[in-house]
Amino acid sequence: MAGSARSRKGLLWTLVPVVVLVVVAAIVLVIALRVDQDSDALPEGAVPQPSPASLTPRINPVAADAPSPTPDGVRADLTQALANPDLGQLSGEISDAVSGETLWSATPNQPMVPASTIKVLTASAALVSLPHDKRITTTVVAGKGGQVILVGAGDPTLSVQPAGEETFFTDAPRISDLAEQIKKAGINVTSVAVDTSRFSGPTMTESWDPADIAGGNITPIESLIADSGRVEPLEIDSPRTATPAVTAGAALASELGVDAAVAQATAPAGAQVIAQVESAPLVTRLGDMMRASDNVLAETVSIEIAMATGGRPTMAGGIDAVRKALSDYGFNMNGTVIADVSGLSEDNRVSAGLLDKVVNAGAGTAQPKLRPLLDMLPVAGATGTLAERFATENQAGAGWVRAKTGTLTGASALVGVVQTREGRVLSFALMSNGTSPDVARPALDTIAVALRDCGCR
Repeated sequence: MAGSARSRKGLLWTLVPVVVLVVVAAIVLVIALRVDQDSDALPEGAVPQPSPASLTPRINPVAADAPSPTPDGVRADLTQALANPDLGQLSGEISDAVSGETLWSATPNQPMVPASTIKVLTASAALVSLPHDKRITTTVVAGKGGQVILVGAGDPTLSVQPAGEETFFTDAPRISDLAEQIKKAGINVTSVAVDTSRFSGPTMTESWDPADIAGGNITPIESLIADSGRVEPLEIDSPRTATPAVTAGAALASELGVDAAVAQATAPAGAQVIAQVESAPLVTRLGDMMRASDNVLAETVSIEIAMATGGRPTMAGGIDAVRKALSDYGFNMNGTVIADVSGLSEDNRVSAGLLDKVVNAGAGTAQPKLRPLLDMLPVAGATGTLAERFATENQAGAGWVRAKTGTLTGASALVGVVQTREGRVLSFALMSNGTSPDVARPALDTIAVALRDCGCR
């Protein structure tokens, strides 16, 4: 066991709203001053405008001795929010991030449909299993007769976007870079082939609907995928391709000006590497996965864990690797059913208690491997899948709630952390099954806001 998931030594917390508001205020002030300075010259003897204000953003730690809510206080302050029938069947747990004490719970061990909040488990398993700076290298090797073979290594952040253009994923490697290296090598390329042998097994699970490919939720999980299979590389809800490896190979062929059809091939042992690109570090990729809730990236990360820990390079192997990593780290996985690691499957069953304990473990300094998890959570009203939530309704939580969302038909969840007005950080996992997400999500958000507003003592 790598360490107790409940031990605590202290707490740090990023005060996002403070930094954001100060930055906005400074920008407005600078613009106002520049407008004044660009106007007609001041009359003789007038006092000149002051120099523009400067800004030094900083992260303020939360004091570990901030007042702690009590279970009775939390229960009392949540009474109204918990009475909302839009919550349907609710399961949840709320804990103090410094002490690890459970402050409130409702059937916390009841397995529920987690939707994309299962990615909390996937990201955490990666953080405890892999080096946080780990990168994936995608290569092109020389084949026979002028053929080049694009070898997939399991990095779906590889992008078809041209050099200098924005990419969906942070610091994404580019196919155009591979093409440029091939051209510099002076090879007369006659055709492009793709090698997907790094992964094996089915590329879709039985519980996935093939319509979700065109619907923009998934692409077949191959070891060679560009832009997570998005047809429109920059659009989060873009339809995905049904042939990700061949599509990536076609993008390379286009960059090289090759008209021959892309073929499937296996790179010869010891083949000459003529081009290669590296992914962003693991923590960067996990952050993209969590904020955009990217299903493809979640599935490939689980296989990355499996390959690094001696498991099978399959989606089933990825599931086993995630479960084993968390169990070995001290989390009780009993009753947890993992049908996929992205949350797209309605067959997943995870308890709110487990999700809360995982996030709670990352909220203190005693579990440094899990610490980056907090930075990966979307910020209410600002980033990722929470960018449009807490913006019009429940605005008091904007900037103060950081949480992973989960949404399927009839299943909604919110798992993360919130800082109370008295400076105490609480972890929470809230899971609602049986009502429409249109009503369940605002109801869950209201609970998070009640925690933000409470002294709860």
